[in-house]
Amino acid sequence: MEAGAINIITADQQHQIAAVGVDAAVCSRNDSMCSKVFTSGAITALADASLDRRFADNPFVNGGLAHVRSYASVPLVTGHGAALGTLCVFSPTVRTIDAEQREGLEILARQVVEVLELQFKTRQLVEALEVVRRSNEDLAGFAARVSHDLRNPLTAILGYAELSEQDDDVAGGPAARYFGIIRGSANRMLSTVEEVLEFSRIGGRISRRTVRLNTLMSAVLQDVLPLSSACDAVVTVQDAELSVDEAQVTALLQNLVANGIKYATPGCPPRIEVIASAGPTQLLHVIDHGKGIDPADRQRVLEPLVRLHRDGDPAGSGIGLATCARIAAAHGGSISLTETPGGGITATVDLGPA
Repeated sequence: MEAGAINIITADQQHQIAAVGVDAAVCSRNDSMCSKVFTSGAITALADASLDRRFADNPFVNGGLAHVRSYASVPLVTGHGAALGTLCVFSPTVRTIDAEQREGLEILARQVVEVLELQFKTRQLVEALEVVRRSNEDLAGFAARVSHDLRNPLTAILGYAELSEQDDDVAGGPAARYFGIIRGSANRMLSTVEEVLEFSRIGGRISRRTVRLNTLMSAVLQDVLPLSSACDAVVTVQDAELSVDEAQVTALLQNLVANGIKYATPGCPPRIEVIASAGPTQLLHVIDHGKGIDPADRQRVLEPLVRLHRDGDPAGSGIGLATCARIAAAHGGSISLTETPGGGITATVDLGPA
């Protein structure tokens, strides 16, 4: 065969998206030879198309547009049964198409469909990623605006509550207790606003660099010192070299270590182990021996704003573990929560390959 084409057939046109032996072109569906057979579900192979009543008067056969004689066409059908068009070959001379050639065309047609479906899925993925990117930018912008709008009045509320508590006419009376409640509530709300803002910012593009776990943990232990010193927490670290975004993984470790301290078993000093291992992927294990989390809740608590509301638990925003999951995802990994032998939670964080 002297020529061949991959045709996509629409309601009113045939588009040759690739062609050999002829220039790729567009024609009307009425003029298309392949439009007559692309929904048949089977190969059409003719030694002389001018002898077939379906094509005898077609302009590609009768000389109006071409002088096609031998012609073979295989429908391009997706896995869902949608007929897209054809893979066809043709020649101006009369030729018989044997069984081996027919089989070869059918194999090529299946490969064409696979390529077309892959291109379609790739385009869908690119479009979805763009939607996510814009959504993340909108979320970050919205969170920043809301944070700014809320932070200023909350700061004012805190300031006036503190001043009122110190007023001689208020001190010692019931009003002092009310102002203390106001101040505590405003502090919690301000903390939640800051955490939501941090959640919106974190987990985007990362900048990997080589860093030791001990270096990250040194910063973490400084940040959680008020918590850890108040309850004699013991944090041990098994050092290793990691290739991660230093700022983001420091925030992740801070959240997990702080949780291990805050959710310790009552009456028992918190014990937390932080272990890193590098293989095909980099893993962080943060192991505590505290209250643990019910298996039914372990996936749920990784979602934003989810709290368990258990008796004796400290107040929280439900953002911390969701932030950890977002950081892990940004590194191409994930986080999972399992039970520590003897009680507690082991957080395993996949941070992607080094």
